[in-house]
Amino acid sequence: MKKIIFLLVTLLIFSSCKEDKPENIEEIQTIPQPKIIYEFGYKLNDYKVINDTIKKGESFGVILDRHHVDYPIINKIASKIKDTFDVRRVRAGKPYTILAAKDSTEKAQVFIYKNNKSVATIVEFNDSIIHSYKYRKEIKTIEKEVHGKIYSSFSQSMDSLHINPYLTNEIADIYAWTLDFFKLQKEDTFKIIYEEKFIDDSTFVGYGDVKAAVFNHKGTNLYAYRYIPDPQKGIVEYYDEEGNMLRSQFLKSPIKFQYRISSRYNLKRRIKHYGYKVKPHRGTDFAANEGTPIMATASGIVTESAYRKRGNGNYVKIKHNNTYSTQYLHMSKRKVKRGQYVKQGDIIGWVGHTGSTEGRHVCYRFWKNGRQVDPLKQKLPAAEPLKKSLKPVFLTYITPLKEQLENITNYKSLDLKMDSNDITLKN
Repeated sequence: MKKIIFLLVTLLIFSSCKEDKPENIEEIQTIPQPKIIYEFGYKLNDYKVINDTIKKGESFGVILDRHHVDYPIINKIASKIKDTFDVRRVRAGKPYTILAAKDSTEKAQVFIYKNNKSVATIVEFNDSIIHSYKYRKEIKTIEKEVHGKIYSSFSQSMDSLHINPYLTNEIADIYAWTLDFFKLQKEDTFKIIYEEKFIDDSTFVGYGDVKAAVFNHKGTNLYAYRYIPDPQKGIVEYYDEEGNMLRSQFLKSPIKFQYRISSRYNLKRRIKHYGYKVKPHRGTDFAANEGTPIMATASGIVTESAYRKRGNGNYVKIKHNNTYSTQYLHMSKRKVKRGQYVKQGDIIGWVGHTGSTEGRHVCYRFWKNGRQVDPLKQKLPAAEPLKKSLKPVFLTYITPLKEQLENITNYKSLDLKMDSNDITLKN
């Protein structure tokens, strides 16, 4: 009996210690807080944000007037910021953002003109402050690797890898003195280490440096390493694995891509049009589409830029030094004038079929010591190699790049994120 009484007392005490749960009390729900968004240095949550694009015929004044800024104030803004931002130069098609007051007036307080993907001009105005300045988004540089194989042409191979044509042209420029892209063969391969630039982690804004590359052409590796031999001058050059500069005194062709040699230098050529009589051809014809840019194969002074109805058509002649001169015939249009200095690779005209010619091409003629010779058979002078004193430093510099090129074994592009001086695989 005592045990039963003890158990009942214990049960009563335990029950009295428990808190009675109130009836009809709803569970408290947490109200989610809005995400705080910052852009261009502003907390966007504090404004009414209007994103738009400048329409044809719209001006800075028209846009601000539409967003409740009076014209006397607009004129005051334009006058105040004229040294940093000329409001007359806003262009149709450019995106912009208005940050307006979050009240009944919805009056614009900030105008953001997006110059490009990474740069914007900020115009801030209120009762006491009117000023403008450039805002630059942080650009992240991503190192990438690509490995490709030639099936038809280099440009088509790069297209198949979804590589922007800008990088294709950059590689063509680097190898312009050592590799004839028209003569690439099927199964030739290439590996490239290069950089891409992004803002907001995903928006592509262009390419950085091509750090290293190698073409395997006819079983031979042709290397290219980016190097600055004199940091004070800051001039970028590309060298092979032995420290020889890739840049030569002359380009191999006056046309960069998509050409074929339709007629070679031939002193015994017979032409049907002239009754198969021997008519020497002292030039090399590079056939290409009408309008294809023609480049100066070396730097020099334009000595002739003229039109000759019979024979040359539109043509340009350049004197490079006391030994060499070059001439470019049958242009559709000339870009340079007599006496003008042109640099190697500058566009001097465009492919056409003016003068005595049937097909669209540029006839490239080459003089050595005043005599026309076959440029494809000349041992042309190369640029100066790397100084012997710099070679040990250069070889040390390229060693990890060469190893990296050798370790690119697949045909898919790899993303490598550059974090300070470390390189790690990007997830």
